[in-house]
Amino acid sequence: MAEITAASVKELRERTGAGMMDCKKALTENGGEMEASVDWLRTKGLAAAAKKAGRTAAEGLVGVAVEGTKGAVVEVNSETDFVAKNEQFQSFVRDISGLVLTVGTDVEALKASAYPGGGTVEEKLTNNIATIGENQSLRRAAILEVSQGAVVSYVHNAAAPNMGKIGVLIALESAAPSDVLTALGKQLAMHIAAANPLALDAADLDPALVERERAIAMEKAKDSGKPANIIEKMVEGGLAKYRKENALLSQLFVIDGKTPVADVVAAAAKNAGSPIVLKAFERFQLGEGIEKATSDFAAEVAATAGIKKVDPVA
Repeated sequence: MAEITAASVKELRERTGAGMMDCKKALTENGGEMEASVDWLRTKGLAAAAKKAGRTAAEGLVGVAVEGTKGAVVEVNSETDFVAKNEQFQSFVRDISGLVLTVGTDVEALKASAYPGGGTVEEKLTNNIATIGENQSLRRAAILEVSQGAVVSYVHNAAAPNMGKIGVLIALESAAPSDVLTALGKQLAMHIAAANPLALDAADLDPALVERERAIAMEKAKDSGKPANIIEKMVEGGLAKYRKENALLSQLFVIDGKTPVADVVAAAAKNAGSPIVLKAFERFQLGEGIEKATSDFAAEVAATAGIKKVDPVA
């Protein structure tokens, strides 16, 4: 029997879209023969995902799960919003959200981990692709944890309990009563969902983003025709505004529109009689950063019907 190498497993996986263990088994069953292994996977229904693997999956669901003082958020993508309403897909997102709490956030490790009910996460995902009929992907995950206090979750545009279009986790370190922290955390999480802060405070903002804003502000200021010293002040003023508007603690609380979030937390701590530290947050918005393919629907229909599209004459 031919030796089953990592390279052959990789090649078969790339050709069929099947899971790694399924590819290894296929090669073993077929003496290492590539084409026979492809056919074997097809007969098992495990290569059905291959035709869909190139499609853009930018819809789906963001799921959250909280156990004690630890919370997880995960994004699982599909091609269309319709799949987000599918119970099979929702069940997968729910299971993965809980699994992250024990397995961790590394996507490859998650895929290789045991799925509740049998098999691996990757095998379950491959099966879902085949049975639901759309490309799907486990995109990313994050965990927040505190030693004392609460991790609070919030889902915006919920499609089902604990899953929707935007998922937020917020970590509050404190000895204050849990009901106080939960109420505060929920309000802050709703703020984060709406205001989309880029960092906890100004010092945590991505330096590359700050430099980009500096360059933009400089170009705008140069057009004013002001002296160099005035331009520098204009640029620094613009950057100060950028930092204030994009760091969570300095943002104005969306509920009243006037109080900085840091002051909201301080007031809650004073009322509770115990310090409260807003330690961290995570905000996952479905499909952010994914480049969605654009298409000409009329052209697609014409192509399917074998009709050449003719542009209208001006």
